[in-house]
Formats: sequence, structure tokens, C-alpha cells
Amino acid sequence: MNRSDITDEKQKRWQNEQNELKQRLICDDTEEWQKKGVPFEGLHYIGGVDISFVKTSTTQACASLVICRYPDMEVVYEDCDMVELTAPYISGFLAFREVGFFLKLLDRLRQSQSHYIPQVIMVDGNGILHPRGFGTASHLGVLADIPCIGVAKKLMQIDGLEKNDQHASKIAELIKAGDSFPLIGDSGKIWGKAVRSCDKSSNPIYVSVGHRIHLETAVGLTYQCSLYRIPEPIRQADIRSREFLRLNVPATEEDTKKIRKSKSSILNTMISSVRKSFLMKGVLLVVIYMIIVAIYNCLRS
Repeated sequence: MNRSDITDEKQKRWQNEQNELKQRLICDDTEEWQKKGVPFEGLHYIGGVDISFVKTSTTQACASLVICRYPDMEVVYEDCDMVELTAPYISGFLAFREVGFFLKLLDRLRQSQSHYIPQVIMVDGNGILHPRGFGTASHLGVLADIPCIGVAKKLMQIDGLEKNDQHASKIAELIKAGDSFPLIGDSGKIWGKAVRSCDKSSNPIYVSVGHRIHLETAVGLTYQCSLYRIPEPIRQADIRSREFLRLNVPATEEDTKKIRKSKSSILNTMISSVRKSFLMKGVLLVVIYMIIVAIYNCLRS
């Protein structure tokens, strides 16, 4: 059996598993804090998960889980783990590479500090905004039995959804933080929403239902958690995973060269700026001197 046959066989098995798990998917609010709406009274802890890869590898990575206290977004718990992603990457089946590691981090949290178990998890990826309506956020939500929200930086182009001129014009109409528009496919289905999460960035994020949450609740909560473009639980998970790699994975010779080159470039820019500053000051002094001389000559005449 060649590699292509193995991949095809695995894809069929994964698709069957996706279809089975999808039967347990809930796309509506199930918790009391959700039904109360903003400011979501009763919500205390929000999880964020992310995976950052070692620069020189497509399999070595750091999986991270953070718990943010709501509503101040202070990180009260964090855990990172070096992982080896042995499952092949197949488009539409990313969950089978990542979710197992997130579940392991959640199990460690239950065993060590169960009082921080999140009431909802934000996932760097899609929920039902997915070719088969069951992305990473839905996969994790069903297996963990915790409400989940999918937050993607790029548009999943399915069911006629395209990153075209029409889509760009809708984005341009997102004037202020909190503005959004629905992602309606050719089928008429609403797959999620494009959301301008903060005033600092005009680029939207794409929010979709993961599990056990309504789309409007997911959008409202994502906005409440966004100090920057990416909601804080995911942003902090990303920051901590990258920092973990920086501290625990030795830099390659190529990385070291890039760092030295970057430092050298910054130093040269600073020196150039200082030179220009002195030059401009010198020109300014000459101009001032010439004006004074001209005024003096006028007064004498």
C-alpha cells in the first residue's frame, strides 16, 4: 500500500469519525451565563488554546492552554507542552492533528487546579465554518463537552463564500469595534460572522459556533474579550507558546544569523537617524544665522 492509499484510507476513517461526532453538536446556548447576554453575569473563566511550531519543523510544536479571568482578562493559569504532530496534515481534518493535545492539557488542568476549568474555550480556528460543518472548535467542544468558539484570522472559503471585491466592500463598512456582518453561503446558511473586534485593526476576524453556544453569544463574547484584533485568551495562548519555544528550543545557526542581521539593521538605522538629525540641526542653524545677518543689515541701512 503506497502513501497515497494510506492517506486516502485515513481520510475516509477521519471523515466517518467527524460525521459521528457531528451528531452530538449543539449550536445553541446551553448555559445560564449565556442566556443572560452581555455582560454575561456568572461567567468567570475563559480558556484559550493554540499551537506554535518550531521554526525548522512541521511536526515539532508547543501546545498551550491559558485560562483568563472574565471580564478583566487576567491570565490565572497557563500550561505549555512540547508535542510531536505525527498525524499527517490533510485539509479539512486539522482537528485530528491538534485536538488530542488540547484535551491532554485540559486533563492536566482538571487534575491540578480543577477550579479553573473553563466555562467556554476560544480556539484559533473554525467551528462550523468548515467544509463539513465540523472544524477544530467543534471537534474540541464535543469531545471536551465544553462550550467552544471558533475564531479564525482568514476566511474559510466554502459554499460560495469568497474573499472577493464584494467581501472587501463589506469589510470596509465595518467602521467601529463590534461591527459585524453574517457569512451567508450560496445555500442560504449562516456559517458565522466577520467581526471588527477592536478599533486598532480594520482587519476582521471570523467567528463561528464551536459547540454549545449560539452565534450571537459567540460574537458578543469574542468582542468583549478583544483588547486587540485577536481575543485575549487566544492571543495569550499564542504569546506563551512562542515564549516557551524561545526558552526551551535551542536557536539554529540560521536563526542566530537572522537575529544578528536584524540587530545590525536596527543599529544602522539608529546611527543613520542620528546623523540626519545632526545634519538637519546644522542646516537649521545656518538658516537662522543667515536670517539674523539679513535683519542686521536691514537695520543698519
